[in-house]
Amino acid sequence: MEFEYWWLLGFPLFFGLGWLAARVDIRQLMSESRALPKSYFKGLNFLLNEQPDKAIEAFIEVVRVDPETVELHFALGSLFRRRGEHDRAIRMHRNLFERADLPAEQRTAALFELGQDYLKAGILDRAEDAFARLQEGPYAVEARSFLLEIFEQEKDWKRCIEIAARLASETGESRAKQISQYHCELATTEVTHSRPEVARAELAAALEENRKSVRASILLGDLDAAAGELAGAIEHWKRIETQNPAYVALVAQRLLDAYRASGRLPEGMTLLTNYLERYPSLDLLDTVFRYALEASGADEAYRLVREELRRNPTLLGLDRLLEAQIVGASQPDRRRDLELVRNLVHTHTQRLARYRCEECGFKARQFHWHCPACGGWETYPPRRTEEFELAP
Repeated sequence: MEFEYWWLLGFPLFFGLGWLAARVDIRQLMSESRALPKSYFKGLNFLLNEQPDKAIEAFIEVVRVDPETVELHFALGSLFRRRGEHDRAIRMHRNLFERADLPAEQRTAALFELGQDYLKAGILDRAEDAFARLQEGPYAVEARSFLLEIFEQEKDWKRCIEIAARLASETGESRAKQISQYHCELATTEVTHSRPEVARAELAAALEENRKSVRASILLGDLDAAAGELAGAIEHWKRIETQNPAYVALVAQRLLDAYRASGRLPEGMTLLTNYLERYPSLDLLDTVFRYALEASGADEAYRLVREELRRNPTLLGLDRLLEAQIVGASQPDRRRDLELVRNLVHTHTQRLARYRCEECGFKARQFHWHCPACGGWETYPPRRTEEFELAP
């Protein structure tokens, strides 16, 4: 293609048009910046200097001067909520929601923020009302997730099942563990109201939802044991090995008591000893040790703990080893020395004998199916913190 010299005339024209457009943009930007209140720039300056309290006050002044700053309203409300100033967050978002001139999309967003404010403030009835009104529209899934959190706090397990099932179908995310736990919670409630058959139906639903529900097997065994059906109880508790063998420690004492009551104690002890070899656990070791000390004496208990210590060295195992030696010690001086050492070890093991949530790290002496800190389900492994921190 040949070059045409007349094209050169176009370059100055394009340059001039570009310069004119830039001047227009700069003038518009300068005009808009002059229209912003000085408090806005003060707030930005405070933020840059890491003075959030003064920044908030400056931005509040902006909102007073210019009520049209909707996005700033949203930002301030969210900031108040994060800081725990729930009353101020509620006022900010409620004022937005009640504005008649606000577009429908922003009113919906204000209602969603207001629901979160109420939830954080613990005003569950108003939070529930807000999220219930958002179940259709762009915030539907998020609203239902918050509703599920509210129903859990209210222990309304039937509505939890309904919402969780709907969320699972909408998001494709499995919630079988959660729904199974809700059925177990309902079963526990039925047991307290002396309705064992209704409780069994809930536990059957829990197992149908999640065949590996250890909690359902534990509760079914408890129901059989309470009814005097020890053989059935033992079978339910033994099934835990196929569901998740790490949890057999939680039913070790139950199994031992059931075998003792049915006259099959040696068989039960053999079962637990085999469990200890295959699935080492401090709780399981403690149960087996207590029985060996009671039934066979200090020498047998010492031998059992010594072998376990060789396989899995732990401070709790050392604690039990020293206890067996103290019981079997014949010389008073040796007993006192052993007691001194054991007291030192025991003080330390008491701090380590806790369960720890895998999600948030919250520690508790008692095992929880539902973390009291973060609200996670089945986030507590059935192992003490020592088994994570000290055992090789």
